[in-house]
Amino acid sequence: MTRRCRSWANVSALCFLALVAALAGGADAQPNTQQFAVGADVSFLASAEQQGIVFKENGQPKDALTILREHHFNWVRLRIFHDPDASADKLPNDLAYTLALAKRAKAQGFRLLLDFHYSDTWADPGKQFTPQAWKGLKHRQLAEQIFTYTRDTIAAFRDAGVLPDMVQTGNEITGGMDWPDGKLPDNWDNFADLLKAAIRGVDEGRGSGHRIAIMIHIERSGDPKGAIWFFDKLNSYNLSYDVIGLSYYPKWHGSIAALRQTLHDLSFRYRKPIIVVETAYNWTPGDFVGKKADFPESPEGQKEFLQAVDAAVRSTPGGLGRGVFWWEPAVADGSIAGRALFDDKHNALPALTVFDQRQALQSR
Repeated sequence: MTRRCRSWANVSALCFLALVAALAGGADAQPNTQQFAVGADVSFLASAEQQGIVFKENGQPKDALTILREHHFNWVRLRIFHDPDASADKLPNDLAYTLALAKRAKAQGFRLLLDFHYSDTWADPGKQFTPQAWKGLKHRQLAEQIFTYTRDTIAAFRDAGVLPDMVQTGNEITGGMDWPDGKLPDNWDNFADLLKAAIRGVDEGRGSGHRIAIMIHIERSGDPKGAIWFFDKLNSYNLSYDVIGLSYYPKWHGSIAALRQTLHDLSFRYRKPIIVVETAYNWTPGDFVGKKADFPESPEGQKEFLQAVDAAVRSTPGGLGRGVFWWEPAVADGSIAGRALFDDKHNALPALTVFDQRQALQSR
């Protein structure tokens, strides 16, 4: 399939099956090989290991990726920054670091989702910093840099034998990307140009390798009207993308009921596969201390939360709920460790068994 499906109105049955195949791992895959994406963003894993963290299960040291794989995780998500050394945050996720993690994940049979932030540091709804090397460029020059950077990065993954199966062209981009040029709501034309340049870079960077599915990732999982506003406007520019990605954190996005409503509304309106590509919940008190919460912040509460998110996604109308990704299960001690899937002794938590139970039920 050489052209992407642009809207439900012109999607033939063959085209839809091609999208399903792309989500399963490329245009050559057969639709009946598709798996629900059980994923984990492990972008900090190697950094934690470099700090001496040893992950364990039942008290026994074990590779964290092996633990995830044995508990039926089948996708890994990795973020990448343009030049993290140019930022005061000095995050580890440059090209060399990310390639090394991708090789480890692919060697264990994981499919790979690559998350471009198009920044030297965190990009999210409240900030989309343009990389230091691109500051001051005119719009057309910025679009060309985004295309070239994306193309060359994907080509590096291709040459290393770890071509991604899916790519996010931007992280939580409800507010646009590479501010101020692509900031929303004022610069939709510029934003669409930048996004098209990124998507074109993915397509050209893969060469003759398998087709890479494109995900558009926003955070409005508890705000169906806001999500529809974004995708209606986005679709008016005829961008070619395959999958809708959502972040869901109860602290910011509300209840499971709100998530279900958003999944329902997006599935009926756009008929595209939807993945909750970021979610997490504390196993120890943190976000909801002194506040009402639907789940206790405890090991069992974390497990119940993941079960509820998984059930919500799988119940999306039309079978369009296609996956759940945990954000950073394996990290060093610090501010986000309370959301990990390993406790303060770095031992596996009960939430890791959620998909074991589902697999057992499906095998009966």
